[in-house]
Amino acid sequence: MKTAEIRDAYLSFFAGYDHRIVPSSTLVPNNDPTLLFTNAGMNQFKDPLLGRSDPGYKRAASSQRCVRAGGKHNDLENVGYTARHLTFFEMLGNFSFGDYFKEETISWAWEFVSDVLQLPEEKIWVTVHPTDDDARDLWTRKIGLRPERVVDLEENFWTMGDTGPCGPCTELFYDHGPEVAGGPPGSPDEDGDRYVEFWNLVFPQFDRSEDGELTPLPQPGVDTGMGLERMATVKQGVHSVYETDMFRSILLRAGQFAGINSEAEILANPSLRVISDHIRSSAFLVSDGIVPGNEDRAYVLRRIIRRALRHGYKLNIREPFFHKLVGVLVDQMGEAYPELADRQDDIADVLASEEERFGETLNQGMELLRGELKNIKQGETIPGEAVFKLYDTYGFPADLTADIGREQGFAVDMAGFEEAMEAQRARGRASTSFSASLGQKVRVPEKVEFKGYGESSHEGKVLGLFDASGDPVDTLTEGTSGVVVLDQTTFYAEQGGQVGDQGTLKSAGCEFRVDDTQLTGEQHMHIGTVIAGTIEKDVTLEASVDDDRREKIRRNHSATHLLHAALRAVLGDHVQQKGSLVNDEKLRFDFSHNQPVTPGELDAIERMVNREIRRNSEVRTELMTYDEAIEAGAMALFGEKYGDDVRVLTMGDGYSVELCGGTHARRTGDIALMKITAETGIAAGVRRVEAVSGAAAEDFVRQQQGLLDGVATELKSAAGDLLERVKSLVDENRQLRKSVDELTQKLAADKGSDLLTQAVDMGAAKFVAAKVEGDGKAMMQTLDQLRSQMESCVVVLAQEQKGKVNLVVGVSKNLTAEIEAPDVMDAVSPHVGARGGGRPDLARAGGGDNPAGLDAAFTAAETLVKERLG
Repeated sequence: MKTAEIRDAYLSFFAGYDHRIVPSSTLVPNNDPTLLFTNAGMNQFKDPLLGRSDPGYKRAASSQRCVRAGGKHNDLENVGYTARHLTFFEMLGNFSFGDYFKEETISWAWEFVSDVLQLPEEKIWVTVHPTDDDARDLWTRKIGLRPERVVDLEENFWTMGDTGPCGPCTELFYDHGPEVAGGPPGSPDEDGDRYVEFWNLVFPQFDRSEDGELTPLPQPGVDTGMGLERMATVKQGVHSVYETDMFRSILLRAGQFAGINSEAEILANPSLRVISDHIRSSAFLVSDGIVPGNEDRAYVLRRIIRRALRHGYKLNIREPFFHKLVGVLVDQMGEAYPELADRQDDIADVLASEEERFGETLNQGMELLRGELKNIKQGETIPGEAVFKLYDTYGFPADLTADIGREQGFAVDMAGFEEAMEAQRARGRASTSFSASLGQKVRVPEKVEFKGYGESSHEGKVLGLFDASGDPVDTLTEGTSGVVVLDQTTFYAEQGGQVGDQGTLKSAGCEFRVDDTQLTGEQHMHIGTVIAGTIEKDVTLEASVDDDRREKIRRNHSATHLLHAALRAVLGDHVQQKGSLVNDEKLRFDFSHNQPVTPGELDAIERMVNREIRRNSEVRTELMTYDEAIEAGAMALFGEKYGDDVRVLTMGDGYSVELCGGTHARRTGDIALMKITAETGIAAGVRRVEAVSGAAAEDFVRQQQGLLDGVATELKSAAGDLLERVKSLVDENRQLRKSVDELTQKLAADKGSDLLTQAVDMGAAKFVAAKVEGDGKAMMQTLDQLRSQMESCVVVLAQEQKGKVNLVVGVSKNLTAEIEAPDVMDAVSPHVGARGGGRPDLARAGGGDNPAGLDAAFTAAETLVKERLG
């Protein structure tokens, strides 16, 4: 069976048992801050399994795209070197939300394995948790497996992460036969490739909190996961996922770039295996809206891409190649994942841009790493702080530092690097206003009834009270902070880029100030402080939203939709939302576009939005099924999770039609005015537009006019003549700078001529060490003058400004085999407290705080040059 046939057979089988076939969610987990990437089929069903939400069905099946390359679930380092590890894979799964349990799950699993896949019974082994007598009895008594092939394993207790649903599991293994090394599960040789786990049947019965406590779930669930690629190895009679049909064409194309012609050699090459896996994860991550960067998911993507490129370098591939594999991948997986085909060009552009950046980073990082290694003796350890500095300051990947270090005989303090990374993450977490743990701990089984679309004030009964840590309490007293959960509320909870509402919850004698509203499952958490009286459970409170703030948010949110439509109209249909922020002060919209938006385009976009505002059309919302909405032309936004029924927002008689659950203006004219305030790039292939609307837009126009009038006054020019006046000043300034540069060059030439008379003849070369006047540019010009007049020389120049010393060392290229500029700089810089580095013929250092040490520095340089060249 081909891989696609296995996927289709699985979904068809469970559709026959009344399972809803649910499309794969994106690789960016929705409303789940505990996960870096979607790493299992159950991620999108977390809330139904916890009993927090009702998806409208009790049984589901899916083929979920997954990435395991960061956090707890991280297979990155194993990829390419084992037969089964991948960073990107597909997980087939069937799920039950309080419907069936262990008996049906195990029976259906066996039916699919034996009847549909027709795997021989003697090839199947099973593991169970030692306490799970029910699962063991089902396998041995009902299914009829021999007891010796049902193995107890303590590790058969599944968790999705540090917190969340968990429970016992039973796993199915396939025996590839004695010709493959390895032992059965639970044996000392279990890590071999002979017995490969291919299906995990998980029975989530508990919810694990941050303190490790296990609480029974409101309803027991079922979560199964079968690795599609691993099953393909079984059905295609091979022992490695890289030998299956899904990888073969990618490997062969990558092998062509490496100049390898033997198919057997290509399929077995670890570096080509890494590349073939990493193009899959990279392409799908970009397809799902992630772009390479230096934080969180963006950093992991960058690390994956650069790891693939580094393996390309190891294969001596020097031309850009990685992005050219996207087409082969689309040929393999575009039918199952149409979004991959739709974004093929965008994906290739992002990867090509990262390939170009990697070349620059590699050259710069290698120089810096070389400087670090000079200060460490062979066999010693590269400090974690040094590894972190190379990553944090220069973008040089930590795993690349580690690999190069090991190749040159250095140990690497990766634990120290991780500590530095965690400290940075902790600083980031500390700066956020809402703790992810609070949302994990607050539990209320009832579903909120949101009244905020038509009202700003409504009564609600208190269903639950929680302290500031998220622990349940019976009362909240005056002066204490905490969370109030109501059965009905007008407060919008932050989601879809729109911030949560603020306002008050009141009753006779008590008042709660709501500073933020956040979502947990299908409930809204009113987060704030009691400012009067005491709040108790079951009392009724008047929930009143801050109307003025809400209206500003409404205007900005509606303006965001008009902006999105205008961006697509002016720039093209490739524009896709990559993120947004809508609050009472401004709106921010991130979108896919590979180049800066020109001033002319920004003007056209702004004019288009304001034209729709002046038309003052009604902002209409309709409830439809998701399929009806998409069929009607509504646009689904990036990163959002939609149920079966959705709200469709229409503005401008069809000008903008999108799915959106946020709050909006009643008519487009309510927005009054929109002004774009900034356009920037935030990542490769992603641009950001910021704007204001309503009174804030008027204030912005007033401020800009004030600035214009002020500049006109200072330049003694009429506003209409201001542009020409500024151009004239710029031209005048350019001419003055040119004159200064000419004088600087003349002074440098004169200084160079003077310094030639001070050159010390070392036999093989001449040596000059001197302090020069002027700035850094003048110092470099003096260096160039000296080197141009001496065939073989070593030059050390210093320049002091405001008590700080800058240094430059130049070495003729014909001398670098005997002495390199960084060697000389290492001898010089400690005397003045400067730091730096460079390439063999040129090194620079700065920040020196000891000008008095210059004479000793020049002496040290002369001594070193004599030793090497004398």
